[in-house]
Amino acid sequence: MRKNEYVVMLHGIMHTSLLMRPLEKYLTKNGYDVLNLNYPSTKYTVQELIERTAKNIDKLITDKNRTVHFIGYSMGGLLIRGILAQYRPAHLGRVVLLAIPNHGSEVADFLKNNFLYRKFFGPAGQQLGTKTIKALEPILGKVDYELGIIAGNFSLDPFCSYLIPGSNDGKVSVESTKLNGMKQHIVLSVSHILFPRSKEVQRQTLSFLESGEFKH
Repeated sequence: MRKNEYVVMLHGIMHTSLLMRPLEKYLTKNGYDVLNLNYPSTKYTVQELIERTAKNIDKLITDKNRTVHFIGYSMGGLLIRGILAQYRPAHLGRVVLLAIPNHGSEVADFLKNNFLYRKFFGPAGQQLGTKTIKALEPILGKVDYELGIIAGNFSLDPFCSYLIPGSNDGKVSVESTKLNGMKQHIVLSVSHILFPRSKEVQRQTLSFLESGEFKH
């Protein structure tokens, strides 16, 4: 059991920690002390969310000598990249990013000027396009930690998939998830919204946290 190791977990935009509960329960059963956090994903810019979330994490990690792993789903993965670039904990463990739009999403490109999208997805939603996300690169930093990325290639949304070139999960292309410096990258037959519930995603996430390797 790994009672001395934290796992910080962040959901994506327009969601809450409830979406991540299946993965939280799975990792808790395997001995990790999971911090499945909420953050106001639609109220602030990505940079503001990084700062607010980093402060919250620092308060919750009461034992600064314990290893801290990170798991980020979708936009939550971008926040984790920014947190590790600017507010890295002293004892960083491994990092797993799920369905992360590292290079933006064509769906955000298509919807960015839509009134309802702007209203419900807020300032951060305007930053998730394939061009606008480039302005975030300085604050997201380079990968100099042990990183595993899981992408999906199954979609439940044919319209959004039509907007995205190549294999995708209905919101993010497989290519957009890739990042220089990552240790491993795998593609699973999972739709974007179903990532936290997928048994295979859960199994592969645990494998990387434990060994730094996905199971092939």
